[in-house]
Amino acid sequence: MKKFLSIFLGFLFVSVMSVTRAYAENIKFIQVADVHLSVQSEFSMKVLNSAIEDINKQEGVSFVVFTGDNINNPKEENLKEFAKIVKNLNVPYYIALGNHDVYKSNGLSKVRYFEVFKENNIFFPQRKPNYKFSKKGFVFLIVDGAKEVIPGSVGYYREDTLNWLNKELTDNKKKDVVIFQHFPVEYPEGVESSLKTHKTYKVEDYQQLLEKHTNVLAVISGHFHVNSENMKNGVYHIATPSLLTLPHSYKIIDIVTTKEFSPIIYTQLKEFNISE
Repeated sequence: MKKFLSIFLGFLFVSVMSVTRAYAENIKFIQVADVHLSVQSEFSMKVLNSAIEDINKQEGVSFVVFTGDNINNPKEENLKEFAKIVKNLNVPYYIALGNHDVYKSNGLSKVRYFEVFKENNIFFPQRKPNYKFSKKGFVFLIVDGAKEVIPGSVGYYREDTLNWLNKELTDNKKKDVVIFQHFPVEYPEGVESSLKTHKTYKVEDYQQLLEKHTNVLAVISGHFHVNSENMKNGVYHIATPSLLTLPHSYKIIDIVTTKEFSPIIYTQLKEFNISE
């Protein structure tokens, strides 16, 4: 029998939303974190294939987001295999970059990364690592903190990335926004020993940017391979374990809306079995 680990956390903000805020519908989507796929590891491919099979069984899912470290090392053969497997999803998917994904000198730049997806899926629309998509009245932003010239486990949200993020949040101030990225800007509990090597460079710049805006519902990330969820200044920070971590799991996220109130976020850490 499959095991299910469900974590339902809902936050209803005290204040009533402004009448000028655009009304959104309920939406369900899935986050898959830190797949670390490698063609040298048959097990990693089996885990991803099993996850795709399980996700396809879920009802009412609008899309899936892979939040970085999609491959274990930046080689095109790994990325092509990853793209080949995720093309089997029954719903649209979106990609964020992590510290294991790109290395320009090794032939896998950010530009080439997205070209590979286009070559394997003609319907894959993205060309740049920072991008926006909208569904059911919500705005979703993919924010890039990966380094391609000198890769490393420290995240770095460049000034031009933060400027782009600030503009998108300003332009969409009447809509609720959810951000996906690999590197957290609020560190999960219990990762203090990893911060020396896995922290986010100048994270306070990003935090100060978030404080300027009131339309960010959640920031959803991976990187530390842990399950953590907390509220900071009205923003729900969600971190999800690696797909390879036992028990193997991905996160189902529901946003439930009620007119004149802020949306409520529910999450479920969904375990799955590995197919033979």
